[in-house]
Amino acid sequence: MSTETEEGPASVVEERTEAIRALEATQRRRRLGVRWPAASVAIVLGVCGLFWVYPDVAYFFSPREPITLGTEGDYHFERLTSNRYAQIHGTPTQVAAYTREGDVTMVHLGLRDTPVLVRRAALEGEDWVPGRPPMAPDQRPFGVRGRLLARKDAARFESGFKLLEHVDGVVPRDGKLWLLIEGERPSTFTGDLLIAIVLVLFVAANVFFLIRDIRARIAARAAR
Repeated sequence: MSTETEEGPASVVEERTEAIRALEATQRRRRLGVRWPAASVAIVLGVCGLFWVYPDVAYFFSPREPITLGTEGDYHFERLTSNRYAQIHGTPTQVAAYTREGDVTMVHLGLRDTPVLVRRAALEGEDWVPGRPPMAPDQRPFGVRGRLLARKDAARFESGFKLLEHVDGVVPRDGKLWLLIEGERPSTFTGDLLIAIVLVLFVAANVFFLIRDIRARIAARAAR
């Protein structure tokens, strides 16, 4: 009986000491980490950012073999698929839209009797000067490969659509136009892909902080 009496208070003291140590350790971890409200907001923002760059990530992993849309007199518009690598051959419209990107002149033009617009670098002789009326693009038929986008997925090029949608030779399919961006291939590493990698790491880190903070709070309540 005397042994139990002596050991009882000692064991209670030890339990309290361990509980205090656990609580202090939990509080230290919480100070070093991110609290759950901040982690939750960060996760939401990171996921929203991933939705923003998702089309570019999806295109990076899309098939490298181009969809063949055909050539003059033998087009296959039923194969039109947004955000895919595609190729087409056609005759350019006589009207084009020009823009400058640094030292490079870019041309937006239509392919006659198709719903497909093409964005490519200017050819020799297409010496457009900003502020002057756009010249007719090179009229030689040509083939082009690149990233195919439905109009709804190419909002940053909407001005080109508006300039060319009523041009003679541009024929919408089911009321829709498409844009083929020359030279953009799948598996090409881009800045948006790097952003996606950073966002994934950012979300993963905040999920870790969220779980750790919740566990710390539960442990702190149990120790009281």
